[in-house]
Amino acid sequence: MSKFKSHANNVALPHTIFSLPFALASAFMAANGPPDAWTVVLILLAITSARWAAIAIDNLADLKYDRLQPRLSYRAMVRGEISAGEALIFIAACLIVLVVTVAQLPPICLKLLPIAAAPFIIYPFTKRFTPWCHLFLGLAIAMAPAGAWVAVTEEIALPMIILCVAVALWIGAFDAVYGAQDEHFDKRHGLHSLATRYGAAGALLIARRLHAISIVCFVTVGFMLNMGAAYFVGVAIAAAALIYQHALVRPNDYREVTQAYFMRNGIVSIAIFIFTWLSYA
Repeated sequence: MSKFKSHANNVALPHTIFSLPFALASAFMAANGPPDAWTVVLILLAITSARWAAIAIDNLADLKYDRLQPRLSYRAMVRGEISAGEALIFIAACLIVLVVTVAQLPPICLKLLPIAAAPFIIYPFTKRFTPWCHLFLGLAIAMAPAGAWVAVTEEIALPMIILCVAVALWIGAFDAVYGAQDEHFDKRHGLHSLATRYGAAGALLIARRLHAISIVCFVTVGFMLNMGAAYFVGVAIAAAALIYQHALVRPNDYREVTQAYFMRNGIVSIAIFIFTWLSYA
């Protein structure tokens, strides 16, 4: 049980809230209503295993930096509760589950899996060479709704692409906000972020603009798919949540950027999913 808790800590289990609701919303949109229940089970299992592998890879890649960052002292690998070898075994197990699960979906899903997996394998290393690393994280998360859509329809469509852009910008911009507090740490250790390139104020400004574009994309998807009024209520709630989150943060003042702040960002994905569901009720 102790080891289970350590692995749950290592993959930030509660943060699954950022990807699964969007995958479910995408499945509903693709099916134009409630999707097949077994397909939904496979989608959730595939996305969860992929996400766990991605977070474990990220933590393993960044371990030498995380050990120097007091804010991350709670992490299981930093505390020595999980060894590098155990993390590698966990990653391998998750990837096996991912491949086996995706193989149960339409054949196109397995063919596209390498493309979908590439962003979350590459992302942990992007902070070594580009300030736009946040968007690679956004792209990795956006593979969840993309995979759900393809699993239901067996095709790639324009509304799916716009939905993925919305999700990528949403999480990428939020990561830029969250990462701005590490501006000085990242500069000392040669890491890159929007804050190290443009300063904290510049990073926050870019994040606000990206979030605005994200909301426009969510609205666009709603019109393209002729979503009901309930969907747009969800988008409005998501926009309000983002405005509130940005109002709490100022350059060089990150007292509000806590785990509670981080988790509140999940309101966006939850609102989009619930009101997507209601629009088909």
